[in-house]
Order: sequence, then structure tokens, then C-alpha cells
Amino acid sequence: MRPLILAALCLGCAAGLRAQGNYEVQVYGSDLVPKGVTMTEFHSNYTINGSKTTTDGTLPTNHQFHETLEITHGFNEWFECGLYQFSSIQPDGSWEWVGTHIRPRFTVPDRYKLPVGLSISNEIGYQRPLFSADTWTWEIRPIVDKKIGKLYLAFNPTLDKSFHGPSKDNGLEFSPNVKFSYDVTKKVAMGMEYYGAYGPVTGFNPLRDQEQQFLPAVDIDFGKNWEFNFGVGIGVTQATDHLLVKAILGYRFHNKNN
Repeated sequence: MRPLILAALCLGCAAGLRAQGNYEVQVYGSDLVPKGVTMTEFHSNYTINGSKTTTDGTLPTNHQFHETLEITHGFNEWFECGLYQFSSIQPDGSWEWVGTHIRPRFTVPDRYKLPVGLSISNEIGYQRPLFSADTWTWEIRPIVDKKIGKLYLAFNPTLDKSFHGPSKDNGLEFSPNVKFSYDVTKKVAMGMEYYGAYGPVTGFNPLRDQEQQFLPAVDIDFGKNWEFNFGVGIGVTQATDHLLVKAILGYRFHNKNN
């Protein structure tokens, strides 16, 4: 455990990305992609009612369609690494490259029999100024989850740090994500996801400047190699996109040598 704890502490000192934007709308579970398996996911979402003007030079989010390709490989029982390519289709039909992030993640293996699932994810990368005023960012995302019968609970108390842009002097910012779901059948779970961005940990932004979004969602089991999630996000503060729909579709590719 000592190398794992040391790595987590070192990465934990770095901090992270300001929220997820609307490119990867997901509350993380603690489990990793298994060793030798490569997971390919498409994160798709469309902002039905978003910002129509901007004060920081970024494009308005209203009627933007976001498509993110995530490729994650499992290296052993406690480490995986993911790579993201973000893109955006504008209302006029033009398709723009947004940026790239890399995401190493560590977990405490099941054999240690902790009472909860526990892992830590770090995501560092670049987004173009047209899409994010804070271009270079780092996110640290502790992940705690628990399955209790048919009920699933997950909490991501995320910390964000900007290295280049208007938020770089804010220090760490707090962006909590929460999920609960219930297995209504063996194949279908329904629940609620919550995404927040409160501002600097030393003093949260006024409520109107915080991002807070509630997202009723469904997870469907199409088989052990598949992942599917769909939801509708409702923003409840002035600074949040007011309505979006999102879907995640993933498939696991197995190394035949494993």
C-alpha cells in the first residue's frame, strides 16, 4: 500500500480542472478498467439552452454539440490511464477541435476489503481559448462509492486548479459531483447526478456565480463489455447552462493474451 498512498499524496498536492465543462458529464465510480483491457467511450451532449453571449472570449454554449473520445487502458489492479480528445460542433455546422487531456488514476484494490470503493483520478491538459478561458488546467478527483443492495452511491469531492487564464490566482476551487441510482431491473438503474462548481475553497462564489446542475439519468446494461448512460441536465443557477442532454456509450476491448 505504501507506494499507492505515496503516489496519491503526491498527485493530490497538484490539484485540478475547473469543473468538467460540458465535455465529459460523468460522476466517476471507483472501479478501474481491468488489466490488459482498453475501454473506448464516446461522451456526447447537446446544450438545448445555454449561454448566448460571453464576456471572456469563449464561444456561447447555446446549441453546441460536444463529442469527446475517451480511451482508457488498465495496466494492473491499481492503475489505469485515460486520454481525452474534446471536440465541438457549432450551430453553423462547423466542427472544432477543443483540446486534449490525460488522466492517470489509482485505486485501492478490492482485495484490501475496504468498506467503500476508493480511488483518485488526476486530469491535466489543454483547451483552446475559444472554449475555455482557463487553457491549462489540472483536476484532482477523489472518488468514494458504495453499492448497498440495489442502491448505488458515489461522491467525487473534486478540486480544480488553473495554470493559465483568469482563474489562475484563485488557488484550488471546489467542484463536487454526486450520484445515486437504484436498480429497477437487473439491466436498468435509474437515479440522479449532481454537478457543482462553487469557486475557491477559501471563499465560495455568490450563488448566482456558482454552477449547479441536477441530472436525472439512466444506466442500461447491454452486456459485460458495454457501458451506456443517458441523462437530462437542468441548471438551477444563473451561471449554469439551463438545459442539456447527454449520453455515454462505451465498449471494452480485451487483450487476447490476458
